[in-house]
Amino acid sequence: MMSLTFSERVSEYGKLMRLDKPIGTLLLLWPTLWALWVAGEGRPSPLVVAIFAIGTLLMRSAGCVINDYADKDFDGHVERTRNRPLAARRVAPKEALLLAAGLSLVSLLLILPLNGLTIALSVPAVFLAGSYPYTKRFLAIPQAYLGIAFGFGIPMSFAALQGEVPAVAWVMLVANVFWAVAYDTEYAMVDRPDDLKIGIKTSAITFGRYDVAAVMTCYAVTLALIGWSGLHTGRGALFLAGLAVAAGIMVYHYTLIRERDRPKCFKAFLHNNWVGGAIFAGWVLDYLLASVQ
Repeated sequence: MMSLTFSERVSEYGKLMRLDKPIGTLLLLWPTLWALWVAGEGRPSPLVVAIFAIGTLLMRSAGCVINDYADKDFDGHVERTRNRPLAARRVAPKEALLLAAGLSLVSLLLILPLNGLTIALSVPAVFLAGSYPYTKRFLAIPQAYLGIAFGFGIPMSFAALQGEVPAVAWVMLVANVFWAVAYDTEYAMVDRPDDLKIGIKTSAITFGRYDVAAVMTCYAVTLALIGWSGLHTGRGALFLAGLAVAAGIMVYHYTLIRERDRPKCFKAFLHNNWVGGAIFAGWVLDYLLASVQ
């Protein structure tokens, strides 16, 4: 362990929480926002939206810390991750665990003003976030588990605003699982050579030469399930327009990943922020149009 000044230590904690890489927070936030707008019928409580937005940032940060703790003996062997604070021994494992616990505690305190069902659902949400990093040891497609963890804000949003979790919430959660498998397979395609060396399981390895086809199939299922959810809740043309824009973006991703070029695969992964944003914009605009008619 190297000796760090206070400001240097704070900077390392920020890197451990991935505050310098907001893409993960955005991919976690978009499905939560979808659910908040659907559950709130286009007018969710601003306080609930603020609680979930801040909670998303805190839990994603805690998840990143736990991920790096779980992978501290692997990250040093992967080109893209060898300089992470734990792998480079700039932060002690005990410090990382205390940081993750602190972030999780603040997240829990945030949701205490909400109803009992939402608080109860936070327990499996925390478990999913904390256990995901370890699934890469034994699950063939750990990205599916990630999709559940990243999408658990969906049932929690419905619980917070409606006091129950209807069937449409679970359909949206399944949609998020397929979306996560798609974008995180693109991410895993970047690290595949390193992951094969160190024995970590990923969807990119499991799908093998069918990886591109699998990504596009998962995108298609995502669109179908989100489309059903929107139509089931009475949405119309503007919602479908947002879905069409998302579909166009997904087609663009195919042009990036079809040659399996590692930088282009990573670009496709990052670009999924626009997929989530397009779907959200379609939902928001459709509710706005309905409110003025």
